[in-house]
Order: sequence, then C-alpha cells, then structure tokens
Amino acid sequence: MSSQAVDPIHDLAVIGGGINGCGIARDAAGRGASVLLLEKGDLAQGTSSASTKLIHGGLRYLEHYEFALVRESLSERERLWSMAPHIIHPMRFALPWVPGLRPRWLLRLGLFLYDHMGGRRALPPTQSIDLRRHPAGAPLQPGFGPGYVYSDGWVDDARLVILNACDAADRGASIHTRTEVVKLDREGEHWTIHARLSSGETSRFRARIVVNATGPSVLALLARANQSTDRHMRLVRGSHIVVPRLFDHDFAYFFQLPDDRIFFAIPYERDFTLIGTTDSDHHGALDHVTASAEEVAYLCEGANRYFSRQITPADVIWSYAGVRPLVDDGSGKPEAATRGYRLELEGKEGEARMLSIFGGKITTYRHLAAEAVDMMKPLLPTLAGKEWTASAPLPGGDFPMTGLADLLAGLSRDYPFLDPNWIDRIGRAYGTATRRWLGEARRLDDLGVHFGHGLTEAEVDYLTAQEWAQTTDDILWRRTKLGLRFDAVQTSPLLRWLEERS
Repeated sequence: MSSQAVDPIHDLAVIGGGINGCGIARDAAGRGASVLLLEKGDLAQGTSSASTKLIHGGLRYLEHYEFALVRESLSERERLWSMAPHIIHPMRFALPWVPGLRPRWLLRLGLFLYDHMGGRRALPPTQSIDLRRHPAGAPLQPGFGPGYVYSDGWVDDARLVILNACDAADRGASIHTRTEVVKLDREGEHWTIHARLSSGETSRFRARIVVNATGPSVLALLARANQSTDRHMRLVRGSHIVVPRLFDHDFAYFFQLPDDRIFFAIPYERDFTLIGTTDSDHHGALDHVTASAEEVAYLCEGANRYFSRQITPADVIWSYAGVRPLVDDGSGKPEAATRGYRLELEGKEGEARMLSIFGGKITTYRHLAAEAVDMMKPLLPTLAGKEWTASAPLPGGDFPMTGLADLLAGLSRDYPFLDPNWIDRIGRAYGTATRRWLGEARRLDDLGVHFGHGLTEAEVDYLTAQEWAQTTDDILWRRTKLGLRFDAVQTSPLLRWLEERS
C-alpha cells in the first residue's frame, strides 16, 4: 500500500533520532527553523542508548593527546547537569593505583589536568585516598592502597535523547519515528525524501537541507543520496554487562587492565552494578547489536581482578552493546581512535545541501548541535539568533542543579501513597514534568492499571502520547529501565494494553 501525500518543504530534515539528531532538531527549532526529524526505529534505539551512561571529559583521552576534545567535554559537564538535573547527576569515581600499570605520577598529572582544563565550578576536585581506609576500598580485594577519587557525571542516556526530541517538538519540530529513509533525490533547491513506514506504506517529505545524523549508518545514507565523501568511518562496538550490586556505596570505579584498556563499574538502578566497556572493531550488521560471549567473559574477568565478590557470565542479568561511529584516524587499536567529530557540508550554491555528522560522543552533543546549526545559518534565512541551548533547561529540568532531593521530597509529600523507590525513579526520569501525569491522584488506583514495579497506566499513557513510545521495549528499556525487573509474565499485560490501543 502506498501513500502519495507530500509535506510542505521544511527548512531542514534531520535523519536519525539519536543524541546528535535530536540535539540538532532542538537547536534549529528553537531558532525558528521548520524542522522534520525522521528515525527508522525508536528514538535512542541504537548507539545513544548503549553508552556507559557518563557525562565525562574522557580521562583516558589525555593519553592520546586529545586535549581539545577533553577540554570541550569537561566544559560541557556542568552545563548539561544544569540543563537536566533530574537525569544527570555528579558522581565520584575511585581510581586505584596498580603497581606495574600506569605510574602514580602519570595518574596525578592526568587528574590535575582533568581538574583544571574545563572550568570546573560545582564538582568537587580530585582527592588522594587510601583504599585500606576509604569506603571505596571495602568491596575490593586485599592489597590495594593508594588511589584517587575524582568527579564526573552520570546520565540516563536514552532519556537525554528523548527530552531533546520533546523540546524540539514543543518548539514546532515534526518528529516521525518508525520511518525509514530509503532514498533521497536532490531536486534543485530541495530534497525529496522517500520513506517507508512501519505499516509498509510509503511517504515523501521535502526539505532544503538534509542533516545526516545516522551515526554508524552515515556512509550508507550518503550512498542512498548518491553522495560521496572522503571520510572513512571506524565502527567500534562497546559492550556492557549488568550484574547484581557489587557494593553498597555511591562511588563508581575507574579500573585499569594489563592490556592498557580501562573499564568502569558504576552503581546502577539502585540494585545493580553496570560494568563496561569493551572496544572491538565491528564488521557485522547494525541491527540488534549484542555483546559477544567473549566480551561478557572479558568484563567479568576484569571485574574479578578488583572485586572480592567474583562474578561469572551466569551472574549477568542484562548485557547490551552499541556501535560507536568513530572517525577513522588510522589508530592501531580501536580504543585509541578519536572520539572527536567532524561536520561535512556538501552541495553548491543554488542546490539543496546535506550536512553529515561523523563521530561524536554523548557529552559533546549540545556543542556539536550548536556548531551544526551555525553552519546552516547562512543557508536558511529562517534561522535566527545565536546558540541558545546552553542556558535553557530540558523538559522537567527547570529546577536548581542541586535541587533534586527537594524535588523528590515534594513528590513524596504530595503523593504519599507511592513507594519511596517509585518516587525516586519517576522523579529522576521526569523531574518537574512528573506532576503532568500524576495530576490530582490521591491513591494508586487513581493512576489506572498497575503493571508492576511502580509502572502505572497513567505513566504509560504519558509515554505513548508525549514521548513516542509504542512497544514494551520502548517503555521498559528506553523510557524506563524497568526491563531489569519485569519478567515475561509481568510484561504480557503491558503488551496487551499497548496492542489494544494501537
């Protein structure tokens, strides 16, 4: 079945609903452009929901002399925290010194640069610690002594993407999920974009500029538009595992391995520990990327070098993997490839243009988006004003960056029938927007069907109506992380509820 409806000509069509695409859509819509965003699956379904969940400068990038990237990333940490203090919060990382690996002077130098390169203000500085006495040393095997504690940030990566899309939509952007671009035709000063919907129907859209923000598929989309580039991409798979909680404090860990790689162990969703990441060149398909058995075993073995409690692949509750689209800079090892980004504007005067995004990382998405929109500004008279996103909160984030505890306390006071753990989850997910769907509820029954673990019909209604959720995976793994708690029996009523309303 085919549909021949054609939209008006948009100023720009962003193809790709990951963090860079949604960030660009938000920035451009806020400057007055008519924006269309097309995503073949769900928002944040690919790389952008498969990160290590960190807003960080990238301490290890200093070893590869990526000083500009580290400085840019460090300068964004507190800015992003202030924009979204519900889904981003500071975290202290313990870094043990290990004899025979990086020397102590190198760690101290790196951490000194980390503290002073990026305009740190609210985050506490690095401290030297003795792991024999510090709480972070308690879960570790005997023998660790000197170490350091430094600051970075944690983020709910998928929700960061979705909130950017929500703000873009609030500012007039048209967001289409489950809409796969199959072909692009340059027709004078605009593009005609041919897309296939999840129903099998086809549709066409038009735009003056196409933004290719498809991440690992950036070269494939260029081919669909009959465009060429001199850029080469290196696709690197990063895998993570989630296991039952390995420690009872709020510190995270930055660990070194004898092969010169590093990995993190992070408190996750109250009852779990997140461990990752690997760096492996990826040569397979980009749909349904999974962690290999070898990667899972590698992460377990890495954790067992440090923690007293030993784990095996049988302890892994969940594993996930994403493919990072890195600019191929000729690095020998995948972990050494640059995490920087490149923007390439193609086309000549008098014809439709295409802006392609190569590389990038979640911490620098806002700065990348501002730079991308600035590049398009001379080409689109509707784009007005300067970069504005640095001081504008994301939906639900309109409260002080240190005010999360007060927000949660207010929700507990006004909705005393909700379990404190539920309040903690929803307050951290929706911030001040939580009240939009809790409304005037005075008891749990007022929120409709309770699917389990604090997920109610009122919340699911909100996610489907306001956040483009359509499937159980959309809800349980991207909008929330309740997939860690739901089993198949508990998921079935939610699936039936969604099917009845589709």
